[in-house]
Amino acid sequence: MEKQQVLVKGKAKTVYATNDPDKLVIHFRNDTSAFDGEKMEQLDRKGMVNNRFNAFIMQKLQAAGIPTHFESLLADDEVLVKKMHMIPVECVVRNIAAGSIVRRLGVQDGMDLNPPTFEFFLKNDALHDPMVNEYHIRSFNWATDAEVAAMKELTFRVNDILKKLFADAGLLLVDYKLEFGRYHGEVMLGDEFSPDGCRLWDAKTREKLDKDRFRQGLGGVVEAYEEVARRLGVPLE
Repeated sequence: MEKQQVLVKGKAKTVYATNDPDKLVIHFRNDTSAFDGEKMEQLDRKGMVNNRFNAFIMQKLQAAGIPTHFESLLADDEVLVKKMHMIPVECVVRNIAAGSIVRRLGVQDGMDLNPPTFEFFLKNDALHDPMVNEYHIRSFNWATDAEVAAMKELTFRVNDILKKLFADAGLLLVDYKLEFGRYHGEVMLGDEFSPDGCRLWDAKTREKLDKDRFRQGLGGVVEAYEEVARRLGVPLE
């Protein structure tokens, strides 16, 4: 597969066109950002860890029947994916209260949420990813009602699969965001699933093992990501 021109350079990933119009290459960089890019650092090994972690999770989800854009690992920090038309909303599931929901609603940090909550956010850094609902999505033609239903259904299926996967590794899946796109008319999971886009706590100590370590200046960010990968059996070598 021949990598060609840059299509998108995001905060932590670069997307390249290829000589196949249906395929893209994503390069996971060592860049790490928080607060809509206001805090930025380079962390050694981070691109490799996230790329391999994401490939592991995507393959687990595919094996469980979740359609994803993942095709194959190309290198330590590169992956081949299907070229999708992305839907500009993020789907967020929260199993435990943490982060913005605590600030917005004044609920107790660490509170178990039963049933889990589901929220939509517009993917727009300039607007700080505001929360939206199904009426906004319909009115602004971001997605059809059928696509919204598919995204919600797939997101909760992912929750069932990954909560167990992480629990078996002694981890709590606190919350996470997913992004979806259209591929030849089918809604599929896109973007990535890594500790950059979810919260993961040790089940016994509730130690943070995700990007909150970077947001909160706790240090040991990549080491925490590697610990999660080790527990799951993600091959990092």
